[in-house]
Amino acid sequence: MKPILRIRNEKLTKAFKEFFDSEKSGAIILVACTVISLTLANVIGKAYPDFYLKTYLGIEGFLKLSIEHWVNDGLMVIFFFLIGLELERELYAGELSNFKNALLPIFGAIGGLALPALMHFGFNAGTPTQAGIGIPMATDIAFAIGVLALLGSKVPASLKVFLVALAVMDDLGAIIIIAVFYTAELSYIYLASALAVFALLIALNRLGVMSLVPYLIGGVFMWFFMLKSGVHATIAGVLLAFAIPFTHKRDDEKSPSYRLEHMLHKPVAFVILPIFALANTGIVIGGDWASDLTTSNSLGIILGLFLGKPIGITLLAFIAVMLGISRLPLDLKWKHIFGAGMLGGIGFTMSIFISNLAFVGADADFVLKTVNSSKMAILVASLAAGTAGFLWLSILSKRAAAGTDEDLINYADDEDEALA
Repeated sequence: MKPILRIRNEKLTKAFKEFFDSEKSGAIILVACTVISLTLANVIGKAYPDFYLKTYLGIEGFLKLSIEHWVNDGLMVIFFFLIGLELERELYAGELSNFKNALLPIFGAIGGLALPALMHFGFNAGTPTQAGIGIPMATDIAFAIGVLALLGSKVPASLKVFLVALAVMDDLGAIIIIAVFYTAELSYIYLASALAVFALLIALNRLGVMSLVPYLIGGVFMWFFMLKSGVHATIAGVLLAFAIPFTHKRDDEKSPSYRLEHMLHKPVAFVILPIFALANTGIVIGGDWASDLTTSNSLGIILGLFLGKPIGITLLAFIAVMLGISRLPLDLKWKHIFGAGMLGGIGFTMSIFISNLAFVGADADFVLKTVNSSKMAILVASLAAGTAGFLWLSILSKRAAAGTDEDLINYADDEDEALA
């Protein structure tokens, strides 16, 4: 019998485990809130969306927004702030800190952004719904991780790391798309003011200021200026995250960035995203729902998420490995990567977020109908992608449990250190 190659199990950081646990629990709450929102929209009818669309809060003449805008432009800034902190951690002390390791999820994310966009563009080029090209490009971290977590220890630890790094890079791509392509009329004065605040916060960082107070106060001003500039206000959350000091030691609890990330996990997972779901998934399912799912926009979204994501992620990652640019973790096979790509097709939060921005400026009735059908397509595609990904990885896990020598390979912090 040939010797079995064994490598130490990968040691996941404390921050990563906390993040993974909060995301999987939050996914359950998200499902519940989505069901509640869908039920209310189809039982109460127009009164439900009118509540958050036409109820305004704030100071007249200064800052008065509808409940939907307070959620999408206010609360969601905190979500994007957390995304930025997670990305910062991954770059400094996580999977993305090792450049060669980082290239695999980076290439996967690029493929997962590009192919769905091309598929949607192929269906909608030159039509009023072409602006929806960004909708199938996003991945919902909470749901993707939540589905993977259902498999528990049956899946390799490195697959969890790959999926998280992929989803974070994917969200970074979506954030860039929002900033570049979904910006309203631009006010250069307000934009310059927001960037000036950001520059000031970076200067405080370089000067070694570790207190969170000036950063959070500056973040509020940056958010206000960004909101007034026309660039989507959530971008301020990401910029603020990279201004927060981060110490380079892994899981250093004295790091302001680490403390904030730790504090925000549960509020974002259990409060902010559920509120977002309640305010954005009130989809009225009319008698023409089937025909709505066969429009060019809906088909672009469904096929982009369900097929474009896994194919694009796997293809670009495969090319990176074949060219020697990156490497595949020893306990993973390409079937695992394809399964992770399927879970990447769960768009939900980010896709819904982009659908709210994509068709602004068009005829009001067209916008209402297109956004509603887009959200329905997102739900259908995300449900299909999540189910398929879970079944695919579950079958792989059962085969691995049956046990061949190759299946006993475990990933290590350093893949080059192996004991035969």
